[in-house]
Amino acid sequence: MHHANGDPDVLILLGEDSSVDNEKRVRRKIDCVILPMMCIVYFLQYLDKLSLGYAAVFGLIEDLGLQGSQYSWCTSIFYFGQLVAEGPFIYLMGRLPLTRFIAVTIVLWGAVCMCLAAPTNFAGFAAVRVLLGVTEGAVSPAFVTITSIWYKKEDHALRVGIWGGMNPLAQVIGSLLMYGIGKIHHPSIEPWRVLFLLCGALTSVFGVVFYIAMPSTPHKAWFLTPRERQIVLERMERDREGGDKVKFSWAQVRETLFDTKAWFILLFGFIASMPGAVIFFGTILINGLNYDKFQTMLLTAPSGAISLGMLCVAMIGCSVLPKYRCLVLILVTIVPLVGNILLLKLPLSATWGLVASSWLASCNPGILVMIMSLSASNIKGNTKRAMVNTYFFIGLCVGCIAGPQLWEPSAAPRFFSGVTMGLSCWCVFIFLVGLYWGFCYLENRKRDREQGVHSGTETYAGEDLTDKEDVLFRYSY
Repeated sequence: MHHANGDPDVLILLGEDSSVDNEKRVRRKIDCVILPMMCIVYFLQYLDKLSLGYAAVFGLIEDLGLQGSQYSWCTSIFYFGQLVAEGPFIYLMGRLPLTRFIAVTIVLWGAVCMCLAAPTNFAGFAAVRVLLGVTEGAVSPAFVTITSIWYKKEDHALRVGIWGGMNPLAQVIGSLLMYGIGKIHHPSIEPWRVLFLLCGALTSVFGVVFYIAMPSTPHKAWFLTPRERQIVLERMERDREGGDKVKFSWAQVRETLFDTKAWFILLFGFIASMPGAVIFFGTILINGLNYDKFQTMLLTAPSGAISLGMLCVAMIGCSVLPKYRCLVLILVTIVPLVGNILLLKLPLSATWGLVASSWLASCNPGILVMIMSLSASNIKGNTKRAMVNTYFFIGLCVGCIAGPQLWEPSAAPRFFSGVTMGLSCWCVFIFLVGLYWGFCYLENRKRDREQGVHSGTETYAGEDLTDKEDVLFRYSY
């Protein structure tokens, strides 16, 4: 191995290959260090988001004097903060060492989360929610990028599924945590304030750990030997991956703006997140069926367990049918679709049926994870990847802003407008996934005809090529 063109980032690998056993050993090491840190951060992020739904049942609405649609806006306004932050974060994630930047935002979001315990009215609480959205805005797009830097495309579905699976796990643990806090809380401070203080403190502490322990690139992986670092670089080159480049490319910006598949990712984020409001209003739905606040927390926990189970099914499906990930995505979408139909049709007297239907309707975290997995596999180029990841989260933010407006607490427990919207969104989503599948299939066929199958032995690693520029790249669908 030697340098080419005087650029130490461009390596020519001539006939030097690592064994399958060595690659597996290195991947296990990455799984033991990189993956757990991503899982913990994602778990804490979703726990912070879900805390609002738990707090609503334990007195937040009454203590802050929320009226009309103000609670819905407390849910939506968080995503205004994320939406505002996405533009600057596109630039910063392309200019700064990614993991260092993310670690700082983790510490800041933990501090802001603790501040949620302070407000006494809607205005103050809403202002802090906006700041929380700003500080959390970089994590999910960055994690998609980090996954594509450390893992090959064939590994993406499972790894994104693992750290994305922290979402439903947070649903289970968060509801039980709120149950425990509610049982032992001190009368001088409301239990929902204790929840925000605890979640924020845990987040900030782990942000410091993330800054210290998370390597910025495979070149600087403290847990790998020099030879193992080389193996990582070689296996990623064979996967047509250039790594994390601290630079911003306007050429990639232009390419992304005119890439149809990139805009599909934005639409996926928007359509799939609109029905997600059921997760935040599910506690109010169950509480409105004459269950007390402690029973509501216990009945909320299975929702996360079912979502986690569906995510596992999706990941197994992607492993068994690696060439049909879009088909698996469509099949998984049927579950929340059925949940919304049942919420719409079951009578209010069928309380257990409605509770179970809310569990099914809440199964969208796995769908979002699969979309992120497809994005990680199908986008190349440092700036382009950051932009497309941000596309997705812009769509997600807009969907999460709009969705809760159809779920006003006064409409509990039926929530007719919200459930009808969810049903419509899932039907449109299935149609869009089918179109995306067709686009990727036709593009691969076109490339096969024009370039043929790659059979060369000399490849270039470290070049910041996009998926369109790399003629050997093939899309996953």
